Amino acid sequence: MVMEFPEDFNQLELLNTHGHVIPRGASSLWTGSKEEEEEEEEEGDRSEEWYLEKEEALIDKPVELILWAAENNRLSTVHRLLTADPLLVHCCDEDGYTPLHRAAYSGHIDAVSALLAAGSKVNPRTIDGWTPLHSACRWSRVTVVSFLLQHGAELNAQTNGGLTPLHLAASHNSSSRTDSAQTLELLLSQRHLKSALRSSTGEAAGEVARRSGPHYFLFEMVEDCINVVPDS
Repeated sequence: MVMEFPEDFNQLELLNTHGHVIPRGASSLWTGSKEEEEEEEEEGDRSEEWYLEKEEALIDKPVELILWAAENNRLSTVHRLLTADPLLVHCCDEDGYTPLHRAAYSGHIDAVSALLAAGSKVNPRTIDGWTPLHSACRWSRVTVVSFLLQHGAELNAQTNGGLTPLHLAASHNSSSRTDSAQTLELLLSQRHLKSALRSSTGEAAGEVARRSGPHYFLFEMVEDCINVVPDS
């Protein structure tokens, strides 16, 4: 399913106003459930028993279970499910997020590696046109971004709203300035980066960075060099 977007649709503006309901691992309001929202706030206190109970509750729902396991880095569960049914690596939720998307936006490099080794496509698309690389860049998961690029992730992929991974990294959404800067630097250092690509609203990633965060100066890495040496 491909969604149609009007030419003036601003996906970044939507992210700024409704970013709290977009999947992003532990701090997401993925289900919209008040009960699960409270559970997410207590994640740091979760015990192994809690995870086992969660897995038991989803035991008869393998698609939901592998999506949850990938998001929570439950590697043994991911391996067990894929051994039983290798095709689960390609499953997705109603919005088109695959296990790889879930592992990517949560920053779980081990789960990402396991899913790719099991045959996951590296560039699956959600209904909004997001790849796992978009998801990792949105939340500044720099280690995952690097790994995905090494395994063939489409560097200049554009969402239905025209956003590239660079647009999302430039919007400075990470709570860590270091992770945000490192993600931008990694993308900007890529030889085949098309930094001038524009979103459906006409913005290039550098323009997004200038109005959204403290790292716009990094775009000097891709600016045309100017010869300041006077002619002799």
